[in-house]
Formats: sequence, structure tokens, C-alpha cells
Amino acid sequence: MKNSKIETLEYVLNGLMRRYSERVPDVNKVADAMIAEGIISDRNDIENDHVAFRTMGVPQLGIQSFEKIFLHFGYEKRDFFNFEGKKLNAYWFSPPQPHFPRIFVSELRVDDLSENAQRIIRSYTDEVKSDPADSLDLNDGVAVDEFLHKPLWRTPTWEDYEALQQESEYAAWVIYNRYYLNHYTISVHNLKEGYGTIQEFNAFLERIGVKLNDAGGKIKISPDGGLLQSSTVAEMIDAEFADGSTHAISGSYVEFAERKVLPQFAGIPIDKIERVHRRDGFETGNADKIFESTFTSQTMKAEM
Repeated sequence: MKNSKIETLEYVLNGLMRRYSERVPDVNKVADAMIAEGIISDRNDIENDHVAFRTMGVPQLGIQSFEKIFLHFGYEKRDFFNFEGKKLNAYWFSPPQPHFPRIFVSELRVDDLSENAQRIIRSYTDEVKSDPADSLDLNDGVAVDEFLHKPLWRTPTWEDYEALQQESEYAAWVIYNRYYLNHYTISVHNLKEGYGTIQEFNAFLERIGVKLNDAGGKIKISPDGGLLQSSTVAEMIDAEFADGSTHAISGSYVEFAERKVLPQFAGIPIDKIERVHRRDGFETGNADKIFESTFTSQTMKAEM
């Protein structure tokens, strides 16, 4: 049974990555440039540190619903995170095997928003009458893949999107994009010399014309110095709204992570270093600024 679950998980993750790559040009731009520079020989050499999803924190949805999918495939729930200013909760999940990405799932605390924002959100999410994960055959990879890419509620109006965006850019992103993959993350620490740190990799990215999120600085560093992250500014996508209008809104982005070797493993030869020897988990301060990759404060700068 375990093998079939692993195969199903691979199918689901491949489906997510395929659609995400089609929608986020920076994914191919970075991968192609890495191949052209001889950093990797093909895309399969890219180590995916983690993927992230955003959800609405309402009773029938949110983390409690979304996590059922990946817990079924053997992921284990880890640390809780609270993003006070952005009104978000999040958890990360460790994978059943080391070659799979970690998963980071956040949810908007809808009850913490204004009455008007809550009313707008619930006018959409109330269309979902019960937890959709409960009626999903989690052993059916095709069904799970389709679920992660299908709209759970009607397309929003531009008026509703704009109203939400003024209060919570996260809310606006989710009301339009739903469960769409928010980002995937290239691990840089195992790349060849000259590219294996965030500083070096950022220099490479900027050389090929990739715009980086500079909220909190282009490099986000955990207090222990063990986790360094950067990210692109989200791609703008032409989105069609329920009223027939089309507007450019934030889509998804790409993240980059460097995980340092933990102090207790400092003596291990570099060619013997595995994932277990490096700093694991996530950091609230880092993630707080990474969220802003989809915010207009970043996308407006990138357009200039």
C-alpha cells in the first residue's frame, strides 16, 4: 500500500508543478538559465525545498481540510506559525521520504477581518457546503490532481477583489487563485561552487534579469542564521473577473532557500551531508516577508 501512496503522491506533485510552470514564466527562465550556465544538467537536478499553499480559514476549508490530502500521503504535521499583522495561521509538514518537498500551508483568519470583508469572503466560500476533502478519493491521483486545480467557488467580481485587496492582499489572492500552488522553492545549498549560497544565487538571478522581492531585504535570514531565503516578485497574470473585466493581478512566484549545516554536524565531510544534517523547518520572520512577493508593494516596483 505504501508504494502506491508514494506513486500517487508523485503524480499529484508532478501535476502541481506542470501547471505551475506553465503559469509562472520565471520557473522556466531560472531552470533554463541554470542549465545554460552548467549549474545543473537538467530540471530533475533541481532540489525542491518546499511548496506552499494558501487557504481561507472558514469551518469547511482552511488548513484542517487541506492537510487531510497530504497527511494521507504520509506527511507529518510540524510547527505552528502565527502571522499577527497579516492575520494568518500556518503549519509546515515534513515529507514521507527525503526527496519530496516539505509543504507549508497557511490560512487567513477570516474572523479577524472587518465585517464587510468577512461578508464578501463568505459569499464565495459558503458555496462549499461541506469539507471537500472528505468526499475526495485520496487514493485516486487523477481526482486529487483535478481537485487541486478546480475552482471551489465562483469567479469573483473585480469590485469584491478590490475591496478585499485594500484590507488583505492575501484574501484577494486566495479569492481569485484558490488552491493554486503559491510557490515552489529551489534549494541552493547543494548546487556547485559559485552558486551554493543565497548571496551567490541571487547575484546569478539578477544577472539573468529576475526581479527579487526586497521586503525586509532581498535575503531573509532566520535569527539562528541557519535558514536564508529569497524570492522572485510574483508574475502578473491577466485575470478575467465575473463582471467580464480583465485586470492584471498577482499570480505565483519562485522561492530560493539555503539551509546551513547544523552546528553538531559541522565536522561531516561535505559530500556526506544529507537533508537531516541541515537546518530544518521554517521561520516566522522570513516567511512574513516572503508572503509579500504577491503584494502590490512589490509587484508595482517590478513593473517600473
